[in-house]
Amino acid sequence: MNAEFILALEQIEKEKGVAKDILIDTIEAALVSAYKKNFGSSQNVRIKIDRETGDIKVFSEKNVVDVIEDALLEITIEDAKAKYGASIEVGDIIEEEVTPKDFGRIAAQNAKQVVVQRIKEAERDVIFSEYTNRESEIITGTVARVSKGIVYVSLGKTEGVLNATEQIPGEEFNIGQRIKAYITEVKKTTKGPQIFLSRSHPGIVKRLFELEVPEIYEGTVQINSIAREAGSRTKIAVSSVDENVDPVGSCVGPKGARVKTVVDEINGEKIDIIKYSEDMAEYISNSLSPSKVISVEVCEAEKSAKVIVPDYQLSLAIGKEGQNARLAAKLTNWKIDIKSESQADASCDSQEQVLQGAEQENEVEAKLEENN
Repeated sequence: MNAEFILALEQIEKEKGVAKDILIDTIEAALVSAYKKNFGSSQNVRIKIDRETGDIKVFSEKNVVDVIEDALLEITIEDAKAKYGASIEVGDIIEEEVTPKDFGRIAAQNAKQVVVQRIKEAERDVIFSEYTNRESEIITGTVARVSKGIVYVSLGKTEGVLNATEQIPGEEFNIGQRIKAYITEVKKTTKGPQIFLSRSHPGIVKRLFELEVPEIYEGTVQINSIAREAGSRTKIAVSSVDENVDPVGSCVGPKGARVKTVVDEINGEKIDIIKYSEDMAEYISNSLSPSKVISVEVCEAEKSAKVIVPDYQLSLAIGKEGQNARLAAKLTNWKIDIKSESQADASCDSQEQVLQGAEQENEVEAKLEENN
């Protein structure tokens, strides 16, 4: 190696962002192993690369002792003083240059391998750092391949993994198709960073609305909660910090343009946009949209609510296979018990009958006591 090699390392430092000193330190460590492998040495060696000229020197480290037990690792105090001066004492460590004549060729081969490997590691570190900072964000990529239900998405310098469980049910992908996905996790592995994506995560709906609704991006409209069953329906609760701005209208957009863009991106999934309220009765009532609600009775201690809806609205309030009620419960994080008017009336009549029966029993017991 020579000065040209040092210039090459400086060029790599500029282009790849890997410090020259880090590369040289890594090469020196690799050359120690190369020296021992090629020259069968069990001695302690240190390799020094001149940062300016690129010259390489190999030094053997030896302990100064009175009596030698291992000639490769030790030197007598007499020999050490003769070579290095009278100031040498027992216990000191001295270095002797033992650079082989043809070591430059071996060094060049190993240096190339080390530099290439270190550059790959540096590029992986850059990618890992970049995408770690983008966790919980949305990203656009191109479908590179599909294998055993797993979709591999090209993101430029790396690939993202979209597992089957993170896909929207029924969704199909074509090679070259551009898709948006949500970054759920970035892991560092021996093969480089692994970027896990999702299209079923509620977070993708939130990010899509942030892209489409300027009021959300600016912070005027806030997304308070999202509940989603991917491929079927999503409920999103929104509020406004400005009383003059309608949060629901902002998300729907002119002629429904904004929400339509989001719906199209998630394959036609239905989206209910509701107005958030600090009043839990009102919030729960809104969460059961599109159903109409007659009354809501809340129990703060148990975080539960009893909801009465018109008879003809019961199936709509509950939803197909209970989906509407289930999503409303997820959205509000409350237990919701839904009943129709007639069910509520029947329940009340039954309770009255029970109370009347109890009163009659008490009267009978009282008379018996009097007779006794």
